[in-house]
Amino acid sequence: MPPILYTFRRCPYAIRARMAIHVSEVSICSREVLLRDKPDAMLEVSPKGTVPVLVLKSGEVIDESLEIMRWALAQHDPKGLLHAADESLIRINDQQFKPLLDRYKYPGSYPNDAPMDAMKATHEILADWNDRIARGGFLLGSRESLSDLAIFPFVRQFAHVDRAAFAALELASLRSWLDGYLASASFASVMDKRPIWQPE
Repeated sequence: MPPILYTFRRCPYAIRARMAIHVSEVSICSREVLLRDKPDAMLEVSPKGTVPVLVLKSGEVIDESLEIMRWALAQHDPKGLLHAADESLIRINDQQFKPLLDRYKYPGSYPNDAPMDAMKATHEILADWNDRIARGGFLLGSRESLSDLAIFPFVRQFAHVDRAAFAALELASLRSWLDGYLASASFASVMDKRPIWQPE
């Protein structure tokens, strides 16, 4: 049996893991779950209850999205995405941008924070990424890297909060970069709607 991936279609962490697996062409068994009704089988192997979770044939469990990406691409990296990865950019995304995005997207969950303040705080990060992409087409230059694949699902999530507001920002290079991913066959494949997995 191939490795098992527990995933949730719209989760940006799960999207980046699925994208790396798709690029790597590694065969897996994908199990779509509901986060409000997590299956016992997933919780048994990863009690923290977040997606994605990858269970290897050996029984080893990888329940961090970046580690799943690295594992998949270590098996096969036809696009050479592991040639470079700016860990600081990924940390900024995961530790700074994502919390600001949550405050912007879910203002009711943060009553003491103004969502527009959170949106404004994201602009400095987005502007830096836009400038990087403007110089070469990708975050680290003229070649796509792990950093691009790890970050774009979160920019997608930000753009979907208020599409008109995102379109009005002076981020032409970033939008073009994002549009390239959204129009890709890889993204279309990993975003196919699948039935919720049910244990036999």
